[in-house]
Amino acid sequence: MVLVNPDATGQALEIMLIEDSLLDARLTIESLKHCGIHHRLSLFRDGQEPIDFLNRAGVFAQAPKPDVILLDLFLPDMTGVDLLRRLRADSQLSNIPVVILTSSDDGTDQRQCEELGVSSYIRKPFNEEKFLSVIRRLKGLSLAIDSVS
Repeated sequence: MVLVNPDATGQALEIMLIEDSLLDARLTIESLKHCGIHHRLSLFRDGQEPIDFLNRAGVFAQAPKPDVILLDLFLPDMTGVDLLRRLRADSQLSNIPVVILTSSDDGTDQRQCEELGVSSYIRKPFNEEKFLSVIRRLKGLSLAIDSVS
């Protein structure tokens, strides 16, 4: 896990990036630097460690709940769809917005993800403006939810 905090002022958007490719992770992190949204990012390269983080297990006992999860479908220990199913089956985690970032052009993957209620499905390499517009929209939703809570 890697934490990235580009700015130390205001309420940060908590972003969880689950991506096994360091190159793809770097491209995503660089794009997020251009979004103009204060955020903190946690990077995971497999499927089990983010589950521990989300459940605040072990060393992650003080972990923040992410506002957004960016999820690759191809992970070394489980598929992103399997991880998404686990998130949606957990009442404590099921409402976290998930954005799929994948190189998959398999229509079945996209249908499964949409059936599981993803916020967006973006193919890599992605259009940075489209990606950032999704993040800005989800930040707006996060602010609206925080103001109601």
